[in-house]
Amino acid sequence: MQKQFKLTKDRLEELKQELVHLRTVREREVAEQIKEARSFGDLSENSEYDEAKNEQGKLYSRIAELENIIANAVIISEAAQGKGVTMGVKVTLTIDGAETEYTIVGSQEANPFVGRLSDESPIGKAIMGKHEGDEVTVETLSGTKVCRIIAITK
Repeated sequence: MQKQFKLTKDRLEELKQELVHLRTVREREVAEQIKEARSFGDLSENSEYDEAKNEQGKLYSRIAELENIIANAVIISEAAQGKGVTMGVKVTLTIDGAETEYTIVGSQEANPFVGRLSDESPIGKAIMGKHEGDEVTVETLSGTKVCRIIAITK
């Protein structure tokens, strides 16, 4: 079974736009780099050609990755959200006494440095389905953390 990717509608649109850009603009740029590098002569000793081919490989790898994510995307909808901590909500937590706010998102959108916490992270898993006032203890890479849910907003 394919892995499903939980995404917001906005994030899915961003990925679709990136895919279009890679297939059109970026693919032409890389093809031009390869064509130019070929004109330099002997391909066996042509580092520009090797670099352009590596870039082409990275490009096709990213295109395949995006196609997989888009094909297996599950949109996080507010209608599907119940009470408590669910995908797409903003959660205000105290973690070991320090207050922090996160939006709960899928792993493809996660970036804790900008307040986007994955539902698959240790803290994300622990607070899913919990309610305001609930307290959980979580084992993280940096040790045991005590988290209290202060507020949940849609």
